[in-house]
Amino acid sequence: MTDTETRTALDTAAWGGRHVHDPTVVRDGDGTYWLFSTDARYDGPVRGGVPIRRSRDLVTWELVGWALPGVPGPAADWSGAEGLWAPEVVEVTLRDGTRGWRMYYSASSFGSRRSAIGLATAPHPSGPWADHGIVVASDHVEPPEGLGHPNAIDANVVTEADGSQWLVYGSFFGGVHVLPLDPATGLLASDVADVSGRPGALRDAPGRCLARRPRAADGAVEGAFVLPRPGGGWALLVSYDSLAGSYHLRAAVADRVTGPYRDRGGLDLADLDAAAADPWAVGVPVLSGHRLAGGRGLLGPGHASVLTEPAPGAPGVRQLLVHHVRDADAPTEHRVQVRRLVWTHDGWPLVSPQPWAGTGREQDDESRWPTDPTVLDGPWESFAPGADATHVQDGVIGPLPRRADVRVVAPGRFAWLADDGAHVSAVVHPGWDAVRGRATLCLSTLDDRGRTLLATRLPRPAPETAPEGDRP
Repeated sequence: MTDTETRTALDTAAWGGRHVHDPTVVRDGDGTYWLFSTDARYDGPVRGGVPIRRSRDLVTWELVGWALPGVPGPAADWSGAEGLWAPEVVEVTLRDGTRGWRMYYSASSFGSRRSAIGLATAPHPSGPWADHGIVVASDHVEPPEGLGHPNAIDANVVTEADGSQWLVYGSFFGGVHVLPLDPATGLLASDVADVSGRPGALRDAPGRCLARRPRAADGAVEGAFVLPRPGGGWALLVSYDSLAGSYHLRAAVADRVTGPYRDRGGLDLADLDAAAADPWAVGVPVLSGHRLAGGRGLLGPGHASVLTEPAPGAPGVRQLLVHHVRDADAPTEHRVQVRRLVWTHDGWPLVSPQPWAGTGREQDDESRWPTDPTVLDGPWESFAPGADATHVQDGVIGPLPRRADVRVVAPGRFAWLADDGAHVSAVVHPGWDAVRGRATLCLSTLDDRGRTLLATRLPRPAPETAPEGDRP
């Protein structure tokens, strides 16, 4: 099982979903959820080795220990890291033919690109985890021009339908890249195997660039996650900007895992020339800092992964975005948050404006999602993730923007024409208003100009009743 030696000393009983950064969640065969995250703590010393939490509902979390006793020797010797970052955990068939789990962890230090991605395996998410050394490493040598080579952190494993696998990785500096993996070993494919642990190798064979940003934005892109689109193709989720400031989530899509990934306007996320005029105009904004009326301010949501699982009691699957968020009034404090991920009828990923409330309060059967356009009427509280990611946006209460020619495309999927001529794709689904503690409807929209809107349906105001003596 997990390494619990330090649990009592740290008094982790009340941690729950606090102290979580760069999270990923998997589900075992018994339906238990396991959360892995960066070695991070905002109110005391950090204990290295990847903390593990478990849950039965994705709402309440219990820390049960650490995957490893600390930073494994090879990764520590190369990077000097005191803790591990951004674990990626996937279920696979191991060399002996049994099903098991692989963890790709990152070892680095803040602002450095002398980094490594290592590999550990276990028969179950709870462990025991065994280290297998470095998969790929980068060094700190920066070329005299450009943004330099990629930084070997933030691993994401992508598996295609034919079983082929890819390692998506990278943060800041040279951007996000992709390299082929050997599915049998979990290591890099044989034609790039010499990259592993060789100083400077990523400058020579970094793989294909999927996303990068110009110096005007400090090259700030990281935490990539690639997932299949309904109907074919792939979507890329990445985080932009500063962790404790304007950190936020953006998306793009591609026909192949290796890209190119383009936003709603056709701009390539790897094209620095496309971002030269405005580095914040590339990519579809999915989620950013916000504060709903009466609720806590949420700062810097991002570094997301996606949990895909069978929809309980309903056909198909449900997908949940797992990300960290900071407290807007105490920016060092960070915790995990889970939201429903939805797809527009034309294949773009969006997320719910409300956090996941648990199966009993959510509706996974999409055939029961709204089909009446009148649900769009009435008061809503909304915010636009791409309007200004540098600030925590306050929710705006009022009717939705005016719309014409509303069409019902499928249950929960609508399309209409905005006043300015933009074509809007929308998803409306039942959800739970975490601020007001009530069942509600949630709306996520994207137009063909790349603008998004997230909104929560509010109760209709009660009709005013005149005092009895004033009634006609």
